[in-house]
Amino acid sequence: MTREIEIEAKNLLTKNELERLQSYFSIDNSQFVSQTNHYFDTANYALKEKKAALRIREKSNKYIMTLKQPNEVGLMETNQVISAEEAKHMLNTGSIPDGDVKSDIEALNVPIEHFTCLGSLTTSRAEIQYNHQLVVLDISHYLDTLDYELEVEGNSVESVQEVFNHILKQHNIPKRPTKNKIIRFFERKQQQM
Repeated sequence: MTREIEIEAKNLLTKNELERLQSYFSIDNSQFVSQTNHYFDTANYALKEKKAALRIREKSNKYIMTLKQPNEVGLMETNQVISAEEAKHMLNTGSIPDGDVKSDIEALNVPIEHFTCLGSLTTSRAEIQYNHQLVVLDISHYLDTLDYELEVEGNSVESVQEVFNHILKQHNIPKRPTKNKIIRFFERKQQQM
């Protein structure tokens, strides 16, 4: 189990903008790695009400359960490696394996027995180091939606924003208000209801 602070800046892109950045950073199509996020909440979105989110990330036959919750700076992530069997059981039943993630959810006073998988989002992701920050290009498929995104992650708000703003300005990409993937997923799901 690990706990870490996630500091990032993100911007939705057009396909053309993504391709320009891919070319600029010399990212070959083979560098994109697929991962699938399976999102969970209660029927009445109790975690969402607490501005928290729960997912299982499936990547290279490994499964990491992550609880994201608000923090003074960025988001606090609690990550817990789980087995394929635990992931399958959680996907089928909503039953959360024992560990720090479950404890943190209980600390939020969210009823632990009422979780369900709300759906999945698959991302093709390429990552590179640039000016001491992690630059990420994402192509995400969820429900009937396809979107493209730039993320910059790092250790301080200032350094992330500096690199993020530099990339956008250098490539003439407008800054767009961009919500987290899970929020975009939830909003699209609610539109379809």
